[in-house]
Amino acid sequence: MKLVYSIVLNWNQPDLTKETLLSLSKQIVSGFEHRILLVENGSDKKTDLSGVTYEVLLLDQNYGFAKGNNMGIRKALESGADYVFVVNNDVELARDAVHHLFNFMESSKDAGAASPLIYFAKGYEFHKSRYKESQKGKVIWAAGGKIDWLNIYGSNRRVDEVDDGLDAKPLKIDFASGAAVLYSSRVLNQVGLFDEDYFMYLEDMDLSVRMSMISKYAYLVPKSVVWHKVSQSSAIGGNLNDYYISRNRLIFGFKFASNRAKFALVREGIRLLLVGRKWQKRGVFDFFVRKYGRGSWPKK
Repeated sequence: MKLVYSIVLNWNQPDLTKETLLSLSKQIVSGFEHRILLVENGSDKKTDLSGVTYEVLLLDQNYGFAKGNNMGIRKALESGADYVFVVNNDVELARDAVHHLFNFMESSKDAGAASPLIYFAKGYEFHKSRYKESQKGKVIWAAGGKIDWLNIYGSNRRVDEVDDGLDAKPLKIDFASGAAVLYSSRVLNQVGLFDEDYFMYLEDMDLSVRMSMISKYAYLVPKSVVWHKVSQSSAIGGNLNDYYISRNRLIFGFKFASNRAKFALVREGIRLLLVGRKWQKRGVFDFFVRKYGRGSWPKK
């Protein structure tokens, strides 16, 4: 029987994490064994949920999204996982979410990753006043990801749209968001895991692109549905976002982009060094001096 490992990374959010673990424990399991691994990413506030069976991997510090998840993924692979489901600790899942992703991956010849349709959880929409009460819970956060190769940006498809229910067939996408994605272990063993140079942001985009280079692709599976309690703490314009997006776009671009796009990135980087915000400047500087991983962002 095939083995699916769900990996949940937590850093000091035990209440949110408990809800995700509970949601995972209620998944319909058919044709596969399902195990849950909680990775405590240097958390001071540990998660303790009785009545749910899950494994725990304790890390000695906050290693960020990429390395923290990688440690969990490696444990899953060593345990013989056929598929690894990386899911944020602020996500709730429809009971058949993993079931639909698993069935799709089993039937696909060229899929390396499968993404569910990700809605905003009720009350977590970016534009709360825009929607009727009956539409909440059906507002899309991500129907897969798309890459703007000219400007080196990743964005969520159909964000802020109310789902019309018409897009039911699986769809090839540029990348699968790390908020919730099922990866093929066989493909991970071929291309590697998340690139830890990123620490957080764009590592999921990087991994999908590396998969596409061996003709394995990310797909959206709309029958699989999850709800994301979207954090407001790292919004556009915030210091955390400024630092990692400014630096990581350069890392990503210099790995994969055209020479024309690289030139544009350097030109933009120089502009940010001159007139950008504090953490934009720091991010660009750290790219040029190859200060990757956590970089200059302070430990907490």
